[in-house]
Amino acid sequence: MNVDALYQEIILDHYKNPHGSGLRDPFEAEVHHVNPTCGDEITLRVHVDGETVADVSYDAEGCSISQAAASVLNDLVVGKTVTEGFALLDEFQSLMQGRGQVEPDEDVLEDAIAFAGVAQFPARVKCALLPWMAWKDATAQAVAQETEEKA
Repeated sequence: MNVDALYQEIILDHYKNPHGSGLRDPFEAEVHHVNPTCGDEITLRVHVDGETVADVSYDAEGCSISQAAASVLNDLVVGKTVTEGFALLDEFQSLMQGRGQVEPDEDVLEDAIAFAGVAQFPARVKCALLPWMAWKDATAQAVAQETEEKA
């Protein structure tokens, strides 16, 4: 099996068997994002416990790429610190904006390396980034809310 076929299998597996799907309580922040180019949508909730991303839950409609990206996001950031989560976001964005020229670090990105092929198609990059941008916004809101509550 070649690498591209393996990456396609990873994306399809996350699409068919999504991790973290279904909106859950408790949560500190919820955002709704839409990709106007293709109509993909995601509502994403973040639960932060101190410095830790305790849960990411979502309800998504759209292509296999956006939905698989949400599943991979859940696997990567839940249990990590917010700082580690944002570092993963930076790594994933670099991969997606590299137009297929960035060699992903499997030890860091795990299943997210499967999106390396997607980076070659600019129209699909927005699909892969949709859940990550929703997570970034929701997490920023959750952290700001927690900071206000402590003040």
